[in-house]
Formats: sequence, C-alpha cells, structure tokens
Amino acid sequence: MDTTFYLIQLLNGIQYGFLLFLVAAGLTLVFGIMGIINLAHGSFYMIGAYLAFWLTQVTGNFLIAIVLATPITVGIGYLVERITFSHLYLRGHLHQVLLTYALILIFDELQLILWGNDFHGINIPEFLSGSIQLTAVQVYPTYRLFISFICIVLAIMMYVMIQKTKLGMIIRAGASNREMVQILGIDIQRLFAIIFSLGVALAAFAGMLAAPITSVYPGMGENILIISFVVVVIGGVGSIKGAFVGAMLVGLVDIYGKTLFPELASVLVYGLMVLILLWRPQGLFGTAS
Repeated sequence: MDTTFYLIQLLNGIQYGFLLFLVAAGLTLVFGIMGIINLAHGSFYMIGAYLAFWLTQVTGNFLIAIVLATPITVGIGYLVERITFSHLYLRGHLHQVLLTYALILIFDELQLILWGNDFHGINIPEFLSGSIQLTAVQVYPTYRLFISFICIVLAIMMYVMIQKTKLGMIIRAGASNREMVQILGIDIQRLFAIIFSLGVALAAFAGMLAAPITSVYPGMGENILIISFVVVVIGGVGSIKGAFVGAMLVGLVDIYGKTLFPELASVLVYGLMVLILLWRPQGLFGTAS
C-alpha cells in the first residue's frame, strides 16, 4: 500500500466525518438543550434521502431536489416538535424513549407505504460525476469532494450562528443552564421549536448528500443513529465543537479500520469511545456534572 492509498482513505474518512457531524450536531443540540433523547433522529436522515430520491424523479435534477427538500424537512421538524415533543419536556426520559421509538416505527411504515422496500439509486449530477487525478493511476470522485466542501460551508455557518448571533448566544446559554434562560424571559417553546427543526434539517440534509453514494433503502437511519450517538458521547453532550471533533475521529477510525483491519472494524469505533470515556467521562468537550 502506497502513500496515495492512505491519502484516499484520509479523504474518505474526512468526508464521512463531515456527514456524521451534520447528523450528530442536530442530535447534540436537541439532547443538550432540550433534554430530549431522540431515538428517531436517524429517521430524519432516511426521510431526507427518500425526499431527495423522490424529488429527483419529479424534477430530473438532484440539486434542485435538495433545494426543494430542505425547507420540507424544516417543516416536518417543526410539526413533529409541536405535535409530539412539546408534550414531553416535563416528563422523564422513559416517556421520550417510548415516543421516539414509536416515531421510528411510524416513519418506517410511512416509508414502506410511499416508496416500498426496494433499494434506490440517485444519479450524481453530470458536472460532479467525474474524478480528480491524484497520481498517474489514482483518481478521487469529484462528488465526494463536493460533499466535503458543502459540509465545511455548513460547519462555518453553524459556527458563526452559534458564536456570533443572538440566537446562538441563547442556544449556548440554554445548553449551559436551560432553566435560567427560561427565567430570563426567553420564549423557551419557540427556542425548542427552532432547535429541533434545525436538528431535523441537518440530519435530513446529510441523508440527501449521502444518498447518491450509499443508495436509498429502508431502515438506513438506524445505523447512522447509533454511530451518531457514539459521536455525541465522544465529543460531549451539548457541544458543537465536540460533535465536530468526535465526527472526525469516528470517521477516520471507521474508514481506516474497514480498510486495514476489516476483522476488527466493528469494534474499533466503540473501543475509541470506551477509551475516551475512561479518560474523560463527560466526553472531550462536555461539562462535568
């Protein structure tokens, strides 16, 4: 194995890490600020992928499908929060787990009714379907670089929003002390609706971006949910910075593990989580309780 091989795996790991970050960022915001254990978060990843598939069939253009699907997912997030989650804030985690598990079953059944149980593919737009020459014999898909670029832009936008805007200040305060934010007169219900809708949109957008390279299939949200929880635990609950660092670590360990140690690939990521929790039980950027 030459240097180019490791470079390609590094790029794959970073690209996978960026997708994980989009999903995990929404998950850590919802849990860190709203205190909701959302087991249905992976279902929104699946919904985003299926919306991208469906709207691509309707419009004939994948990028237009993403533009149309994104506000739809924001609306879905808002409706789900108002109809279901808004009734759980004063209840225990058991109620949250039961409700969100029920949502998984509901979304899975709706997916089967609307799109069936077949695997579906989405064609990459022609101008992104090529490859970039790395060496005389090695190339790298342009679309994977496009995913990384879009995720970098979104990560920067999230950083600016969280660190430089009034909404971001309220979100950071809510992550530190939710009760104090409410006492200060902030409309906590409106804040929760915004945060949840944002989290849903991020997970769904990640599903849209991943759809052309992973295919679209039933239950695709469950696997991403488990690995996203690992990212959140590694980075620290409620920390966007932690979600980013955790996603990069998990992405690289997962990709290199599958290519270098395939027989151990399924345990390396969880082994990383265990080691970090033994060192810092609150996660890399979490706050000790």
